[in-house]
Amino acid sequence: MTLHALLFDVDGTLADTERDGHRPAFNQAFAEAGLDWHWDVALYGKLLAVTGGKERMKHYIDRYRPDYRKPAGFDAMVADLHKAKTRHYVELAARGGIPMRPGVKRLLAEARAAGLRLAIATTTTPENVTVLLEHSLGPGTQDWFEVIAAGDIVPAKKPAPDIYLYAMEKMGISAAECLAFEDSENGLKASLGAGLKTLVTVNDYTLDHDFTGAAVVLSDLGDPGTPNRCIAGPDPGQPFVDVAYLRTLHAG
Repeated sequence: MTLHALLFDVDGTLADTERDGHRPAFNQAFAEAGLDWHWDVALYGKLLAVTGGKERMKHYIDRYRPDYRKPAGFDAMVADLHKAKTRHYVELAARGGIPMRPGVKRLLAEARAAGLRLAIATTTTPENVTVLLEHSLGPGTQDWFEVIAAGDIVPAKKPAPDIYLYAMEKMGISAAECLAFEDSENGLKASLGAGLKTLVTVNDYTLDHDFTGAAVVLSDLGDPGTPNRCIAGPDPGQPFVDVAYLRTLHAG
């Protein structure tokens, strides 16, 4: 089956949004609400085992704050905190404060030129995706993506495969025609569950994740002047990922 489409996760895959975007935005929302909650870099790495911001806050209280007494309407409070966190994240991203990972913009442009269809499949909110693309990838780049499947558009978040299945259904395409891009164990479980061959680029938070089943695991996508590193799977044989390599990976 020929490769026709590329499906991208966002957080940690397109940009290092988790450590430098979502984490400080959560902390700003907590402080704004007068809460003594604070997520440092190490703790946030542990919390990332749970996908979804609202789910992550609830897990934090259950696992790390047995001293905290949940008020009446706790779920509504968490939802409000998440809205505030999104506002802070958007403000940070709108300042161009979250750069794309190496090779991302180059590969997306090459894929478009080669006629490959692009889509996004992520658990983060649509607003987060849009502002990141517009301010870190470039004006108008959200239009590069045929489908932006994001947030609560499906009830079950990754590692459930639902968001990928939704994106492919909207595109009218089969998993055999696609390649997914992920950065985490939960993301890989989601893409594999949807039947997708998957290229993984690790980050500081996912270095020790189990990527069994990935087609290849790389440090990043690389650029001609900044070579990447192959961690597992077929070595690209060159210092960066290009469309020719993606076609070979997909066919393998």
